[in-house]
Amino acid sequence: MSWATVVLVGIVAVLGLFWFQPWKLFTDTRVDDALPVIEVSATPTGVASASPVSSPSATAATGNQVLAAGDFVTHEHKTTGTAQIVRLADGRHRLVLRDLDTSNGPDLRVWLTDQPVVSGVAGWRVFDDGVWLEVARLKGNRGDQVYDLPASVDPADFRSVSVWCKRFSVSFGAAELKTV
Repeated sequence: MSWATVVLVGIVAVLGLFWFQPWKLFTDTRVDDALPVIEVSATPTGVASASPVSSPSATAATGNQVLAAGDFVTHEHKTTGTAQIVRLADGRHRLVLRDLDTSNGPDLRVWLTDQPVVSGVAGWRVFDDGVWLEVARLKGNRGDQVYDLPASVDPADFRSVSVWCKRFSVSFGAAELKTV
């Protein structure tokens, strides 16, 4: 084998490693953002009870409300957890990913989209077909994450959240946002 062939093979190997980043299959990034406390409501008997999405330390109403929520389904990689759109007491909106668990990957993003969530392989590539908003780079592939939504965004315009691999244009997993 000539030295030119060795150099060419080396260049192709380095580019392949950069593009696919296979080591991410064996590493995890855990995020534990502080989750917004959800409004505490009174039951019909007058006894205060916390919403099932409240922080265990919630003792008083904060005015924060879950507007829409949904559980993640698996697409390209096994993905579990819950996505929520939360309106804060001051009127701002946040996207909350609770107990997210997915594979790590190259160039992962959090997208809000107007597309429905389709299970299985048929749902892997639908999210860039319509209107979508790249909220941010995914902070980590495990844990609780909170993303501020721009004031110009109306959460009602979107019906799903996708953990989107921008490099390969594929969804790792998605959650349909249903009004609560």
